[in-house]
Amino acid sequence: EDTKPTTSRYILPAESSNPPKVLILPDVATPEARVVSLTHPRYSKPSRYLICPETGAYEFTRISAPKTTPRSWLLDSTDATTTSSSSSPSFTTQVTKNADLYLATPIDPLFLTLPALAAQFSAAGRRMFLSSDDHLDTVGEAAPHLRDTVVRWPAWRRRLESRMAACCDTAEAGDETMFRFSEDKLFAEVLAKARRMAKSRLPESMEDKFVVKALEAPVLGVKRTMGVSGAAATTTTTTTTLASETSTAATSVVEESIEGAPLEVKDVSSAIQASEQIVGLQRLRIAFNFICSSYVPPAMASALKKMLAQNKTPEAVDFGPLDDYVAQLTRLRQEAMTARSASDYSRKRTLDEEDEDRQEKRRRKEEEEKRKKAGESRGVRELKKVNTAGMQKLSAFFKPK
Repeated sequence: EDTKPTTSRYILPAESSNPPKVLILPDVATPEARVVSLTHPRYSKPSRYLICPETGAYEFTRISAPKTTPRSWLLDSTDATTTSSSSSPSFTTQVTKNADLYLATPIDPLFLTLPALAAQFSAAGRRMFLSSDDHLDTVGEAAPHLRDTVVRWPAWRRRLESRMAACCDTAEAGDETMFRFSEDKLFAEVLAKARRMAKSRLPESMEDKFVVKALEAPVLGVKRTMGVSGAAATTTTTTTTLASETSTAATSVVEESIEGAPLEVKDVSSAIQASEQIVGLQRLRIAFNFICSSYVPPAMASALKKMLAQNKTPEAVDFGPLDDYVAQLTRLRQEAMTARSASDYSRKRTLDEEDEDRQEKRRRKEEEEKRKKAGESRGVRELKKVNTAGMQKLSAFFKPK
């Protein structure tokens, strides 16, 4: 039977050096919205943003599936009635191996103005009131699209200036508003955003890593029950008390165990427990640091974090209870590590002693064998070498007949 090579029905085009990207834009964005290149407020590098003159600014968040579990998705036209759209040049079938989605999420235009205000923040001497155009001209070469959007869309200019006024002192010069950067106002804005973010639980990954585990104290004790069929349950408690301000004792309650009985963990107690106030303060601090590390220039972020720690502004928060708890927690963890090191040393010492006992017994046995061999005569040693296979023992001649 003849076999003929088959050819593919579809021929894929050559791979593009600049493949298209899938952008998911908000429904509220108007057709006038454009993707522009602006200076990233944190890293001072060009980054893509979606600017809409009516609804504001949006940053693109990349969503990608993990490499360990690859996934795919399909996109199609939502208008099923227009069958001719599939044959039009604007709607062509494409396959891409990069399954990243770029989701446009809102961003406060306040952060987009910080690169323009950074020059005045770092300038020595007295700060002067400048117009919005003067501030934006400082980043004109790095972000030319920002200047273009301000000129093209008056609504976007008004929105940008209103958010710039939230972090600046303002003064009226005729019919024009002048701006001067203010750390206190920027601190109040960032703190207000952090409070809204920390009002409920943080995102699960942040909550677990920076709140739950960061405030978790060493385990004080584990309570178990020994279940026995047909008999009353026996409770076994093993407690290790870590050093505290009043006691540094280590106590072990004798275990009353029953062979073959299953263990069931009933209760796990910690040395100290964080209150709701402590957890709320930790969430607020983490949220504040997250905003600063994501959207604020490094120099400004350092100044804002210093203001938060000094607690000298009217909007500041007293983190004293949280700092006291963290200090106590650090001390407990150090004591737990010390106790664990001592326990490991004791266990290692016990194992070393058992090993020494075994070596001592082996040495004594070898010495006894050497003494026995030394006490034997030469004739006895020679007789042991004689082959006695097939020969009767001497006792065989004295058996009763």
